[in-house]
Amino acid sequence: MTDLPDTDFTQRFIFDESDARGELVALERSYAEVLAKHPYPEPVAQLLGELMAAASLLVGTLKFDGLLILQARSEGPVPLLMIECSSEREIRGLARYDAAQIAPDATLADLMPNGVLALTVDPTQGQRYQGIVDLDGATLAECFTNYFVMSQQTGTRFWLYADGRNARGLLLQQLPADRLRDPEEREANWQHLTALASTLTADELLSLDNETVLHRLYHEEAVRLFDVQPLRFRCSCSRERSGNALVSLGLEDAQKLVVEHGGSIEIDCQFCNERYLFDAADIAQLFAGAGVESPSDTRH
Repeated sequence: MTDLPDTDFTQRFIFDESDARGELVALERSYAEVLAKHPYPEPVAQLLGELMAAASLLVGTLKFDGLLILQARSEGPVPLLMIECSSEREIRGLARYDAAQIAPDATLADLMPNGVLALTVDPTQGQRYQGIVDLDGATLAECFTNYFVMSQQTGTRFWLYADGRNARGLLLQQLPADRLRDPEEREANWQHLTALASTLTADELLSLDNETVLHRLYHEEAVRLFDVQPLRFRCSCSRERSGNALVSLGLEDAQKLVVEHGGSIEIDCQFCNERYLFDAADIAQLFAGAGVESPSDTRH
């Protein structure tokens, strides 16, 4: 394999003699960046890593400019998991949780009972799309597989693992019938490929490089592995966006907020903990159309 440009990347592969493709993802640095923002309990950190891996795999299957948003919501100890991944392959994420209710060996069902998973594609141009499915699988990987079973005819399977240090994922997806046109032969081949993938353990996927993984699974298949595509953590928050949010309130309400908060408004980014402060002079400048740059400090 060629030298990897980073610790975070996806890599696509295709079966030359079957109508199927796949993709692998490895996340380390961006996963660490997300976990560094909050003291997540281990089961929550694992779920976040799995959701990051899923978003990274999905963004490669979508041909769009914009933002992919994955949100899992529930009535349990983890009411929210959220990952955003842009078409520029910049990713961020967060979770809300009640640490007192989370056991070290908590499962998805324990953490997110009665949960739902929403997948939103928000393009820079065009119509926003959202699909929703119940979190009724034993794992997030099963939930994503169920989502694709419900939403489209194309066979799609996910395998997602994370251990607090690395997040890894494998996606298999059927392609339109070309090499295998007989329906029974096509289905048998798909079952064969997915059955082999299901033999892969979490330890293997988390510790082995992509070429070794594919050789272990498909050494009897003709598999072509493509170049890696890097990803990175980046938060899209900014002082300018925070200022625009205040402008949307209107001058009078923004001025009231400054008074109510003792002379300055503090806007915190839940994704990266960045903190933006706006005082009365900043508000006046904003509504005068002079922008957000001012002597007021932005604290980190």
